[in-house]
Amino acid sequence: MADYQQQIIKAVKKVLPAVVSIAVAKDLEEIASELPHEFYHLNPREQAFLESRLRQAPRDESGRVKLGGGSGFIVHEDGLILTNKHVIADRHAVYTIITGDGERHETKILAVDPINDVAVLKIDLKNLPVVELDSTREVKLGQSVIAIGNALGEFQNTVSTGVVSGLSRLITAITDFSGHQERLRGLIQTDAAINPGNSGGPLINLTGEAIAINAAIVFGAQNIGFAIPIERAKKDLEEIKKYGRIRRPFLGIRYMILNRLLQERFRLPLDYGALIINEGAPNDYAVIPGSAAEKTGLKEHDVILSCDRKRITEEETLEDMIATRKIGDTLELEILRDGKKIAKKIIIEDYHSQ
Repeated sequence: MADYQQQIIKAVKKVLPAVVSIAVAKDLEEIASELPHEFYHLNPREQAFLESRLRQAPRDESGRVKLGGGSGFIVHEDGLILTNKHVIADRHAVYTIITGDGERHETKILAVDPINDVAVLKIDLKNLPVVELDSTREVKLGQSVIAIGNALGEFQNTVSTGVVSGLSRLITAITDFSGHQERLRGLIQTDAAINPGNSGGPLINLTGEAIAINAAIVFGAQNIGFAIPIERAKKDLEEIKKYGRIRRPFLGIRYMILNRLLQERFRLPLDYGALIINEGAPNDYAVIPGSAAEKTGLKEHDVILSCDRKRITEEETLEDMIATRKIGDTLELEILRDGKKIAKKIIIEDYHSQ
């Protein structure tokens, strides 16, 4: 037991200098401009009360309103920092990196992974301590792990321990301030305490290497947290080095996954597949002009039944399948059009090129 404790202490000591806090703040005027329309229809007393609460909100050194915080960790001595996309989701906010010695630094959002809830930040410093990234890919059920981060946005350098309690988990999580939800797949589940504010911090093994990025918790549950495997972030870092950005696989369609409820409600011929359909917004397209989907000849109201011979369902969506492929790969699609099944081949493109 003493040896195990020493392993934890040694791993934490190794990693802690490279773990940072991310402070989020915003100008009061900016917040006021984003208040919902309903705010201006409150009675004067209610409006005055809310305005008073805003004025009394905690401020940072520049007088901005503090909105909370997250965590991150330095992965390159020249100031590259990994965190979650949802930690830096508000494009109008100001983000400040606070290093372990309490120093505050301006940061630049270098790149955002639109699929895996990963973001890469940059601060202009040299010769920084770094967290080594695990190179084994062998995360095992039951192995000991340590989560480090800025718990609740207040308690910097909080350490919690636990085990890997699940692998390859799929969850739906809120990933920005507007309440948008995204499916996060292939996650590591852990019982090491991950609290709001821990997001973006490292989940490390007993040798002090990051195996994942702390990402999400399940409210109302105890000892259930999720982290993004570090391989996703390593791939993002390689793309930044090679292309200067994180690329996004893209077909160019809007679709809705069919299920039994939709089949019964709209009297559809099947209860699976991706129905290509626009979202009803002005100037919206079901098939994006100039995209790979248009070049392939996909049309609105086509139903994509399978991708590379795998049936498309709510459990395994078209997005899930695309996420495991590389840009430039060719997919074999089975399409239902006007009651007939046809085969199509489509090449995955880079979203940036659209």
